[in-house]
Amino acid sequence: MSSPDPQVRAARNHSTPPAARGPVVAVTGAASGVGALLTRRLVASEEIKQVIAIDERRGEVAEAQWHILDVRDPAIADKLRGADVVVHLALDLDLESDAAARTAYNVRGTQTVLTAAAAAGVRRAVLCTSAMVYGALPDNDIPLSEDAELRATAEATGVGDLMEIERLARRAPRAHPGLHITVVRPAVLVGGTDTALTRYFESPRLLVVAGSRPAWQFCHVEDLASALEYAALEKVDGEFAVGCDGWLEQEEVEELSGIRRMELPSAVALGAATRLHRIGLTPSPAGDLAYTMHPWVVSVGRLHDAGWRPQWTNEEVLAALLDEVKGRHTVAGRRLGRKDATAAGAAGATVALLGTAALVRRARRRRGL
Repeated sequence: MSSPDPQVRAARNHSTPPAARGPVVAVTGAASGVGALLTRRLVASEEIKQVIAIDERRGEVAEAQWHILDVRDPAIADKLRGADVVVHLALDLDLESDAAARTAYNVRGTQTVLTAAAAAGVRRAVLCTSAMVYGALPDNDIPLSEDAELRATAEATGVGDLMEIERLARRAPRAHPGLHITVVRPAVLVGGTDTALTRYFESPRLLVVAGSRPAWQFCHVEDLASALEYAALEKVDGEFAVGCDGWLEQEEVEELSGIRRMELPSAVALGAATRLHRIGLTPSPAGDLAYTMHPWVVSVGRLHDAGWRPQWTNEEVLAALLDEVKGRHTVAGRRLGRKDATAAGAAGATVALLGTAALVRRARRRRGL
């Protein structure tokens, strides 16, 4: 029998609903945050056949097929059967989480999802870490290449977990032949997020360490969700960064935000941050401060080459962040109640925290602790 005429074949292909030809995509952490945004995007896409949503509670996207379980449960392999791609977004990066419990959840969850994906015959796993894995260092290029060495340490909140996830990603093709890995690294994430970097903009003064050269590049969660959709559709693969085009210098941030700086010597700022975290007054370790001191701006060339463009500019994301944190009062990463902030004032609150740290230190010395 002769092959159908090319025009007939084209007509047949055109008559087939696009969703029937697309992949089945599973999303972990689908009930909230960027996971919920991505799930909503995928069910609305004509390029996606089906969406499997996995979380510890049911989300609001009724069109997805929901499975309620912890991603560390090996039973997740059964839920992934039939999926072509899994996008793993079930991570705990909460500043207030117990560090050991957070690491146990993040690392074990990623290990389980990768193993389960391979066992279920999933062809691609998409992992989301952060551009923080490149490290914030004074000699960083601006922007960093997406192929730049990952030089971060475990000294900032959650970064040790993200580095371990990066290591798991690089080992996965050897451990699980046939499972392809994509790693997505967003810049400073904004939009319903609470991190040491978003709290920086809740302060009455922007702390600037003398001699540092911060540069700010943001990523709105909506842009991250669209980049993850590109990854799920395999329009881009490998390791790539996502964020707004370009960056803002510290002076531009201060001008746009209207928040004045408070400049401190490096030894004073880092020493105070270390002491405050050690005695439990602030949730952020001193390592978080490096990301406000040194540049870690990244190129988004691979997404651009794939045809993706951010819908948000750095200026727009900063404005959205400032609107989101309006009314919150944070000093040295520690949230204050409205009364405390009003009574203490900007500089007064900082002095109060530093003074408290010094008093506690003296008391411990007197007790011989």
